[in-house]
Amino acid sequence: MVGRALSAVFRNPELRRVELAFVTFNAAEWGTWIAMLVFAYEQGGTTTAGLVALAQLIPAGLCAPFAAVLADRRGPSWMLTVSYGAQAVTMGATAAALFADAEPLLVYACAAAAATSVTFTRPAQAALVPALARTPEELTAANVVSSWIESLGIFLAPAAAGVLLGVSGPGTVFAVMATTVALGGLLTIGLPGPAGAPAASPVEETVAGFRLLARDRPSALLVGLLGAQYIAIGALDVLYVVLALGVLGLGESGAGYLNAAFGLGGVLGIAATAALVGRARLVPPLIAGLAVWVLTMWTLGAWATTVGAFVLLAAAGAGHSLLDVSGRTLLQRTAPTELLSRVFGVLEGLTMAGLAIGSILVPILVAISGARAALIGVGLVLPLIAVLAGRSLLRLDHSATVPVTEIALLRSSPTFSVLGAPELERLARGMAPVTVERGGTLIREGEEGDTAYLVADGELEVSAGGRKLATLGRGDIVGEIALLRGGPRTAEVVALEAARLYELEREAFLEALGGSRHAAGALDTLIDGRLDKIAQVSGRIAP
Repeated sequence: MVGRALSAVFRNPELRRVELAFVTFNAAEWGTWIAMLVFAYEQGGTTTAGLVALAQLIPAGLCAPFAAVLADRRGPSWMLTVSYGAQAVTMGATAAALFADAEPLLVYACAAAAATSVTFTRPAQAALVPALARTPEELTAANVVSSWIESLGIFLAPAAAGVLLGVSGPGTVFAVMATTVALGGLLTIGLPGPAGAPAASPVEETVAGFRLLARDRPSALLVGLLGAQYIAIGALDVLYVVLALGVLGLGESGAGYLNAAFGLGGVLGIAATAALVGRARLVPPLIAGLAVWVLTMWTLGAWATTVGAFVLLAAAGAGHSLLDVSGRTLLQRTAPTELLSRVFGVLEGLTMAGLAIGSILVPILVAISGARAALIGVGLVLPLIAVLAGRSLLRLDHSATVPVTEIALLRSSPTFSVLGAPELERLARGMAPVTVERGGTLIREGEEGDTAYLVADGELEVSAGGRKLATLGRGDIVGEIALLRGGPRTAEVVALEAARLYELEREAFLEALGGSRHAAGALDTLIDGRLDKIAQVSGRIAP
């Protein structure tokens, strides 16, 4: 199962670059977060740590939905690169302030800017990955691998931060992570993806994401559930410090090691999340992850020993991974593709809000009843959301039938990118996958044809009369001449390497084009150009 997921992602060069960059993102996100909380705790204890966490998360949560609009207006691949650059700059500025022994308020301001820049990455990546994935299996596999990377980041980055904090200080952590995320940003430069589209004002476009959730109960439910779990994560971020320094006596680096235990659990849960690849129903594993999350939080509240803390935090990490992968994949399947980045932008904002709520709840709950009771109290949030969701949670799988990868492929094609969302989805639902082995013939010159093909992966050579006309790749359409204008096939199409395509039936094809003069005009221009080239090469007169 593990090899299947990794193979599905790393065979795709664009997905491979996204995931490798995501490694650096997670290292920087978690390493700097722990370093800043330790710095704040040293300045004024639990209350200061909670307030500093809140000061970082409030602007991040407010900016996340607006930043997601940029992914739609300028394109998610552009936004992904910008996000990595912003993180490198702001984390570097925080490191400089720490090394200069600047006033704590300046340090906190720089850290807040860094935390805000972090919120730009996940919405852009969530919108880009469906456009890069060639099959639904690849989409799920990419989400699974992203979850593993997050788990490894939660495990290794805080541990590395703990070592750096032990031998140096928070400034070194921020400097190392700024360099790391800058290297990751280089991997994202030049990634393909859907082009940006003209839009209304940023406020109106941001509101569109909220309006979708208001009328789409399944998507709203998933966003609420995924966002709510970050209340527990935000609480844990502060409780790591409280448990390490105030309860278990583990010292400064102990906070990093406890956080690492949570990440290790996600790594150990690889087998469970790998089983999600190719799975049609994702609600059962989502519920299982939710149950593990809740039970471990409650048990940790009742059994706060050193060994128990590490074991239970590892189990909680595994439950979080299972819930997160299944929930995010379901959300990508249910939310409209044209609003995908904005929906994930809303989720990112709720994530920051959840982290903020959890962070500020801890000092209050600890002051009232202690760290153990705080764990139990925070653990009540997720089951409450699940109970309120009721049967809607169980029906999610039945609404998750949107052909995400097919729509993303159509949007990457110049011919179909001008179609509206309803036309794209209608056309995508009528597409059937086709594979051609290396050297295999997809279309034979002279035969009758009533289908066209959209290339998802691989290279195909087009020839007429034995002479090469063109080489086609992802996003190119072939077979459209016979489909639209009748008559026999005008060219031969052979796979230069194993290729994956989607077959477009005549009726659905013509229906989609009939609703868009721009798409029909673009296709007519393409056909005229190809017929002219055939005529030049073969000496025939173009019809």
